[in-house]
Amino acid sequence: MKLPIRFEVASGRPAEAGADALVLFRTAGGPWPATGAPAADRVVRSELERRGFEAGPAKVERVDVELGGARRPVVVVGMGREADGDAARVRRAAAAAARAVSALGVRSCALSVPPAPRSVGGLDERLRLAAEGFGLGLYRFDKYRTSSRERGRLQKAVFCTGSLRPAFREALRRASAVTAGVFLARDLVNEPAGVMTPREFVRRARAESRRAGIRMRVLGPSEIARQRMTALAAVAAGSDEPPRVAHLVLPARRRRPAARLAFVGKGVTFDAGGYNIKTGSHISDMKMDMAGAAAVLGAMSALAAVGCDAEIHGFVGLVENLVSGRAYKPGDVLRTRRGLTVEVSNTDAEGRLVLADLLDWVRTTVEADLTVDVATLTGACVIALGTGTAGIMGNDRRAVDRVLDAAKRAGERCWPLPLFAEDRDQLKSHIADLKNTGPRWGGALTAGLFLKEFAGDRPWVHMDIAGPAFSDKDDPLTGRGGTGAAVATLVRLAERT
Repeated sequence: MKLPIRFEVASGRPAEAGADALVLFRTAGGPWPATGAPAADRVVRSELERRGFEAGPAKVERVDVELGGARRPVVVVGMGREADGDAARVRRAAAAAARAVSALGVRSCALSVPPAPRSVGGLDERLRLAAEGFGLGLYRFDKYRTSSRERGRLQKAVFCTGSLRPAFREALRRASAVTAGVFLARDLVNEPAGVMTPREFVRRARAESRRAGIRMRVLGPSEIARQRMTALAAVAAGSDEPPRVAHLVLPARRRRPAARLAFVGKGVTFDAGGYNIKTGSHISDMKMDMAGAAAVLGAMSALAAVGCDAEIHGFVGLVENLVSGRAYKPGDVLRTRRGLTVEVSNTDAEGRLVLADLLDWVRTTVEADLTVDVATLTGACVIALGTGTAGIMGNDRRAVDRVLDAAKRAGERCWPLPLFAEDRDQLKSHIADLKNTGPRWGGALTAGLFLKEFAGDRPWVHMDIAGPAFSDKDDPLTGRGGTGAAVATLVRLAERT
């Protein structure tokens, strides 16, 4: 995917870049940032002090100054207190800057690099995070607007680093790849469910795979049956749209891969809940229930662009969960690919049935050093952690810590949740090996325990992105709609392997 912005790096100060607009970042209580033009700096500082600008996180002010014989806007973005700074704050501040500059209708801007504590990393790391945030702040999905809102004409962003080093250009290259991967995931999620069916997802995944050099194999209904993915097929039974399962492979850039990773994505392209049908206004958002599959494809696209020492396998299960005379029913008993039987206590707990067969397929076909599944799995996780944080669970503490570390470096909020063996009893069935749901309380944890039954003994981590995958607020970083959650985390995880 082509980005709407080109990133460059320059050795001078923002005022020396010849850009149409300038962007500076300031920590609350910290020194005033400099454009490189003392007279302009005095005007900016005097005006912002007059306004009482306190540099709160992602707060934006604009001051017009005389520079190079013309009036130019200077956008100053707050970073909050230095002690509270992290990767997420760098990305969000840069996204706020992008929104502000884009609204000016300029073609180019020059930026300083946002300040951050040492824990975030060196200048190259802050540069990468800022470029990612700036790019993500420009995302728009206005495909279906007959008179779309005016897009910003911004074409180039120049980051002024004080010197030129190969590491800076590499940071921008990786930022561009991650941003494009997130854009891809967002586009997939934002499409109406009547467009983004399992077959359409596969069509777009094929096109992206051909472009990026990713190998792809697709299973249709007959092959899914031969693979004994009965639980996955049952979820799709109520729809006229046939299910699809895709296996994508990104070879390592070295002859002997450093590791083999498997990313598994839930791809319910529309979830009506089945016979436990969803009610209320949120059913219209259930096109987002394939955000895990979108994240897997977006991450693999980004990794293909930058290269990776690990061999990456992506698995996505694509279904619609609807109601008809053929739909599976509450009380049905399904035999999963692994052979375990599952009593369907709730047809709206369909994602774990899809993932159960996928995880078993991964277990038996790919000896992955680490498997990570990504899914909009439970409302319970949203209740526990809110809409901005993903829940992380797994069968291996070191693997969980690796994913949490990747998320921290990527600027995505994640939090570990426990899988206690004693809670497995909550999934007991009187007529089958398991039920697909436990009691209401701790629903995110029993969902994780259900998946654990199918992940096998090799390291496995589950990311429940039900909260952060879709936003109903027009946040500068995430926008409204699909957010591309988990793409950046999966990329960071693969880079450290």
